Amino acid sequence: IRGKANPRREHRKPGASSMLLAIEQGNTNSLFAIHDGHQWIAQWRSATEPTRTADEYVVWLSQLMEMHRLKLSFLSACVISSVVPQSIFNLRNLSRRYLHIEPLIVGENAEAGIEVRISKPSEVGSDRLVNALGALDLYPGPLIIVDSGTAITLDVIGRDGSFEGGVIAPGVHLSMEALHAAAAKLPRIALQKPSRVVGDDTVCAMQSGIFWGHVALIEGMIARIKTERKQTMTVVATGGVASLFHGVTDAIDHFDPDLTIRGLLAIYRRNAATAKQLSGPVENRSL
Repeated sequence: IRGKANPRREHRKPGASSMLLAIEQGNTNSLFAIHDGHQWIAQWRSATEPTRTADEYVVWLSQLMEMHRLKLSFLSACVISSVVPQSIFNLRNLSRRYLHIEPLIVGENAEAGIEVRISKPSEVGSDRLVNALGALDLYPGPLIIVDSGTAITLDVIGRDGSFEGGVIAPGVHLSMEALHAAAAKLPRIALQKPSRVVGDDTVCAMQSGIFWGHVALIEGMIARIKTERKQTMTVVATGGVASLFHGVTDAIDHFDPDLTIRGLLAIYRRNAATAKQLSGPVENRSL
C-alpha cells in the first residue's frame, strides 16, 4: 500500500469545508484520495481485490485517515470510477453504510459530459473518460493520453474535447507475467530500466525487451496516430508505470500522475446537483 499526505496540515472540520472522497479503481490498483474543497490533502493506493468487502475497506481507510488527523465524518461526498464491475457493489456499500453518503458512480448516476464519437460508446471504460476530463482541465486538444497500467491505452481526444477512439495493448506487468508463464525457462523478473539495449544474460535480455519494447510501442503508436490524423497533438502520460518512461523518450510532452483524480474532481463538480439530490439518509436503502 502506498500513499501520500501532509500530516502537519491542520485539516478543517465539517462545516468549514466539505470533503470529497474520490475512488478510482483499476484492474491492478485502487486509488483513494481526499479533496478538502481547495486541494488534494491525502492519497492512498492499494491492490485491487474484487472480493474485498465494505467492512474491510472501512477498516483500512479509517486507519489511514486517522494517521493524518482525518475522520470519516469529515467526508460529505463520494465519487467512484471502477473498471471492475464486481467491486462496485462493495464500494457503494462503503459509502452508504459508513459514510452515510449516496455515491456518484461514473457510468451509473454520474456522467462524464464528454461526447464519445466511436461506433460503440458503451464500451469505453470509465477510467478512459475520467482521464480525458483530467487532461482537458490543463491541456488543450487535440490530445493523445497514454495510460500505462494493466493495459497500455493511447486515447485520442479531439480539438473540441470529444473522445474519438484509441489503442489498447498489453501492459508492462501483464507482458512480464505472460513471458514467465508461457516459457518454462524464462524467470520472473523485476521491472527496471536496463543499462543497455542488448542484454548479456537472460534476465537482462528480458528486462530490455520489456522496458525498451514498451517504449518503442508507445513511440511507434504515437507517431502512427499523428500521421493518420495529420495534425499536431499534445501527448500526456499517466498511470503507475509511466514514471519509468520519464526522461527516456521525447514522444511524451507531459507526465501527469494526478490526471485521474483531477478528472474525478471535474466529474464530481459537473454532477454536483445530482449529488445534492442523492444526499440524505441512506440507511434504509437497498444495499
